[in-house]
Amino acid sequence: MDTLVRETCSPPTSSPKPQGFPELKNDTFLRAAWGEETDYTPVWCMRQAGRYLPEFRETRAAQDFFSTCRSPEACCELTLQALGMEVTMVPGKGPSFPEPLREERDLERLRDPATVASELGYVFQAITLTRQQLAGRVPLIGFAGAPWTLMTYMVEGGGSSTMSQAKRWLYQRPQASHQLLRILTDALVPYLVGQVAAGAQALQLFESHAGHLGPQLFSKFALPYIRDVSKRVKAGLQEAGLAPVPMIIFAKDGHFALEELAQAGYEVVGLDWTVAPEKARERVGKTVTLQGNLDPCALYASEEEIGKLVQQMLNDFGPQRYIANLGHGLYPDMDPEHVGAFVDAVHKHSRLLRQN
Repeated sequence: MDTLVRETCSPPTSSPKPQGFPELKNDTFLRAAWGEETDYTPVWCMRQAGRYLPEFRETRAAQDFFSTCRSPEACCELTLQALGMEVTMVPGKGPSFPEPLREERDLERLRDPATVASELGYVFQAITLTRQQLAGRVPLIGFAGAPWTLMTYMVEGGGSSTMSQAKRWLYQRPQASHQLLRILTDALVPYLVGQVAAGAQALQLFESHAGHLGPQLFSKFALPYIRDVSKRVKAGLQEAGLAPVPMIIFAKDGHFALEELAQAGYEVVGLDWTVAPEKARERVGKTVTLQGNLDPCALYASEEEIGKLVQQMLNDFGPQRYIANLGHGLYPDMDPEHVGAFVDAVHKHSRLLRQN
């Protein structure tokens, strides 16, 4: 597939926007994503479907996960991918596919990807409801798993420490693997465009299992589809008359492909905690915004220590073209007070950094 030539980092001002939403009062995150200067460093935290929040865990105990997702009022904080296979959410484990893809002929079981977005109307309703309830306080970020990561769940039947079954497909069934990855890409593009139409103001693509692929397999089976998603979503937004939104690519443990990811058509490249910020900046240059990358387990430290770690992280990344985040999602047993300390430290130290 063709490499996408990066577009200008400044958002066009004349494009139409989704109508009927409250005016955005805080665009710092979006300006940082587009590469514009900011007065302080914006910060947000990735989390796994709200699992660290006590109020979510109490609600989850009383309701089936997917029933919750299908109620827009209850699912403001959740995103679900339903891609034509039976999916169950196993508490403490994550998504599970009771009938994973085992043979090439199993691909025939999958729905036409063109119909997937129509099955996800409840997700779009939840996005719209969330955008309304945010009342312009902060932007709303939409999400999706990248094709390779989705493929691993579908072939492995859930999580795996080795991804050996999914990788077996890459080696033994390369053509079928590409067919599946194309199906997933075809499903993802309208899903992401639909999220923007529903109110999402930025999009993040997760390649959570990039680390299971070395440079060769990543370049062959992951990167082309990551590029294609970006290229086609941007084109889809334009065709739909929607304003462009910044797109983030987060490929966990994909440090071996930083340069390629920085040229894959995304405005922001997310980093996990195993990457040194200064080295990452040297490798990608100043053409993209970087996001990350505090070790999530650092939130087990004292609030004072969290402040020191944040200060060092901000110094390493520098004041501009940067969005603070953790290097992965929050864990269920993390203290919300320490999450707050992390956010407060970013705001405090990033303002001080700009005064020097």
